[in-house]
Amino acid sequence: MSNFRFYSAENLHLGATVKLSDNAASHATRALRLNLGDTLHLFNGDGVDYAGELISVKKNEVLVKLSTSQVIENESPLNITLLQGISSGDRMDYTIQKAVELGVAVIQPIATERSVVKLTAERAQKRLEHWQNVAISACEQCGRATVPALLAPVSLSVWLASNQQNNAMRVLLNPLGAKRLSALSAAPQHIQLLIGAEGGLTSAEIALAIHHGFQSVILGPRILRTETAALTAISAMQTLWGDF
Repeated sequence: MSNFRFYSAENLHLGATVKLSDNAASHATRALRLNLGDTLHLFNGDGVDYAGELISVKKNEVLVKLSTSQVIENESPLNITLLQGISSGDRMDYTIQKAVELGVAVIQPIATERSVVKLTAERAQKRLEHWQNVAISACEQCGRATVPALLAPVSLSVWLASNQQNNAMRVLLNPLGAKRLSALSAAPQHIQLLIGAEGGLTSAEIALAIHHGFQSVILGPRILRTETAALTAISAMQTLWGDF
């Protein structure tokens, strides 16, 4: 199978002729220099890869004829929701990109008290669209055909009020935590992982999360940056209970 994979928002099915988005068309023909007769794969998030051939390459239109399909079975057995404190600069992009590669199912940006980035409604919508594109690009690269849900930013208190305790194992990272991951319940199917932004969670946020069933966990003797903490925790969970 070729490594040329592109996301398409179209309703994909065998025999369909699909027009690539402007970004995908530019990348395919200019960066990768694909041309008539070359093959590539499309996915739209339904868990299936569709292989096709370039049948038209024009300045304003690149068409792919789909010929075969394959169900992609590389989703993690762990259903992980990452509650990530909104960080600044490229940190948030990096966290989202790598979390997708590591197999998370849902990413919920959280506006924490120490989040440097403060988003108005308009800015939040633009950032959400940007983060969604980051997640899609990560799926293109890592081979996932199911795009994780990326939810609109909310505060921790709002999220907790609208998401009651269920059968998920709730974990928050805290450098003063008393537990290690290996001491938690074995083989959970659903995990909700809470990570603070730069500076971590405040004592009030930690207390609120614990009140709602989160267990305070420490990863080791060293304090990790927000992006390092999220990815280290997910990797450890995949090693302990997932598909690593």
